[in-house]
Amino acid sequence: MARLAGTSEAVVSYVLNNGPRNVAPHTRERILRAIDELGYRPNVVARSLRTSRTHTIGLVVPDNANPFFAELAREIEDVAFEHGLTLLLGNAMDDDEREAAYVRTLIDRQVDGLILIPAHGPRAWRSLLAASRVPCIVLDRELDDTPASHLLLDNEGGAHEATSHLLGHGQRRIGCVAGPKDIHPTVDRVAGWARALTEAGLDPSRMPLAHGPFGRRQGYLSGRELLSQEDRPTALFVTSDEQAIGVMRAAAELGLTVPGDVALCSFDGIAASSYTVPALTTMRQPIEELGRRAVELLAAKIGGEVTPGERVVLEATLIRRGSCGCPDPVGGVDDG
Repeated sequence: MARLAGTSEAVVSYVLNNGPRNVAPHTRERILRAIDELGYRPNVVARSLRTSRTHTIGLVVPDNANPFFAELAREIEDVAFEHGLTLLLGNAMDDDEREAAYVRTLIDRQVDGLILIPAHGPRAWRSLLAASRVPCIVLDRELDDTPASHLLLDNEGGAHEATSHLLGHGQRRIGCVAGPKDIHPTVDRVAGWARALTEAGLDPSRMPLAHGPFGRRQGYLSGRELLSQEDRPTALFVTSDEQAIGVMRAAAELGLTVPGDVALCSFDGIAASSYTVPALTTMRQPIEELGRRAVELLAAKIGGEVTPGERVVLEATLIRRGSCGCPDPVGGVDDG
């Protein structure tokens, strides 16, 4: 290849490995033409053994059927691709053993780093991760005693803003359809809901509250439960858009209108939230920024630039639409 390109093997190596020295543009072009002509493909395995890098990262999500995790995984993959990294995805399906198996498999495959969005449970992979010393970012969950940096959302602040928005519409009986009890996003969002009510002089313990998985089916069941009560809530803060879609189905079956009989404000800002009728008022998570920051933080950790205990917190943005009583934009277009 060096002979065909009219240069030395060392210069060819600089082009193939993107360094360590710069190569003049016209020389690089000759080398690239020679690569195409010869059909050369580098031995990635051999390069990995030589550099101790595989240029792959792993991502484990609780359930990639959930649109929020699907949209976030897509963003992470896009940014990883920009950084020359190949993404390996593991879907835990909310199963602790499956989650641990994926973490173990990705470590065994010698990924350069891991991005984990843990499901609930004992998280048996913690000791394995600590022993492996693989750089790791924990996303959307906060775990104690884990050798990882955390990229989080201000869930309590977002829930407080959502509930305050419903209070601003004159609502005084505001229930909550919440996610699983044992994970930080649920705990923090319920805390934000309760804090807003308390600040308004209302007692959260006297308001309807139902817990269940983040999904349409459980949202529907929780909605039926709360909206069938004699003293039903006139508004609901729902801790995910997926649950809120289920709540809207329950309200329709019970003959209740949204927002006339029950106003809704939810959380996540997935694409589908624009297309319900009315469109969902929601706290939109910055999915693009979450994906970009996760990959950038991990790349910095791989390069030894980030300390294990780093904690980054981002904020959600209130998107006002028709489900809370605000004007419903044509086509669900966001007005911020």
